Amino acid sequence: MTLAEARQETPAAAPPTPQGGLMARYARATRAELDRYLTSGAPAPYLDALLADYPSRGGKMLRPSICIANARVFGGGFDSAVRSAVAVELLHNALLIHDDIEDESELRRGRPTLHALHGAPLAINAGDALIFAALQPLIDAVRPGGAEVARQVLAVTTTMARQTAEGQALELGWRHDNVTDLTEADYLEMALKKTAWMGMIWPAQLGLIVGSGGRLDPERVLRFGYFLGVAFQIEDDLRNLSDDPGYGKENNGDLLEAKRTLMLIHVRRTCEAADRARLDAYLALRRDQRSQEEVLWLADLMRRVGAVDYARRVAAAMGGAAAHEFELAYGDLADSEDLDFLAGLVRWVFERP
Repeated sequence: MTLAEARQETPAAAPPTPQGGLMARYARATRAELDRYLTSGAPAPYLDALLADYPSRGGKMLRPSICIANARVFGGGFDSAVRSAVAVELLHNALLIHDDIEDESELRRGRPTLHALHGAPLAINAGDALIFAALQPLIDAVRPGGAEVARQVLAVTTTMARQTAEGQALELGWRHDNVTDLTEADYLEMALKKTAWMGMIWPAQLGLIVGSGGRLDPERVLRFGYFLGVAFQIEDDLRNLSDDPGYGKENNGDLLEAKRTLMLIHVRRTCEAADRARLDAYLALRRDQRSQEEVLWLADLMRRVGAVDYARRVAAAMGGAAAHEFELAYGDLADSEDLDFLAGLVRWVFERP
């Protein structure tokens, strides 16, 4: 699909739901442009196939769609918006490769992780290369806007990079040092940095800057992205406890990895002393020492003490806050398919396939 074809597809007779036409069209346009950036240059053994692996596995393309929709509601053209979206998707896949290695994950989008297929050294190198590959579409996206647009894009991108690294460091550090006395506020800070900033805030800010030609303050969409991202992360943590075969990652993988989710923090704070002692002993083990029996015990404990229901309530509250912030950030804009898409993301977070 070319950019010209994608532009022709963009108008629609009726606004789609976020699960429907618009995200699918923006996904196709982003993938077509992404392929063009990845296939430029001479073929490289042990690299090119790895670069294309995670992007080729599909994915919902939420982040690129957020970027494109924001660019369009704030007055931007399609070409720069899609190139910004390509940069977002390339960087997202780079971080997925690295995250899977750091978490010792076995599955990604229903297939073995890149390091499981090719070994950690080659996977790390592919992740590094995808990070650098994201620079060219980002440069191409901002070039028409001039120096001020480039300056703003660089500013929000460096902020996102720092925030994301800090969030990942918190999650990894808590496990490395076996930190157990965490609070819900600690979790929310981590989710803001690790998930919301790269997943929702940065794509929205890129779109706003490119779309408005640098005339609008990117802080405008920050709070909407924060609450949407935290709701997304809690819902993702909840889905990890489900038996949904479409989830694409290991069922109960967060428990096996002893991730400090909202449920884990809540269950340790509210369970009986004997269960807390058993939980602390479990958390002190290495991943390869944790038995499936103990994983299932912990999953059951989370349900028995109400940690799962508690997380659902917090996620719903975050969704409500996101809906409120949407009105503040976008309420003065004219109705459009893209605006409907962004408004519908709050509901989509909880109903996504």
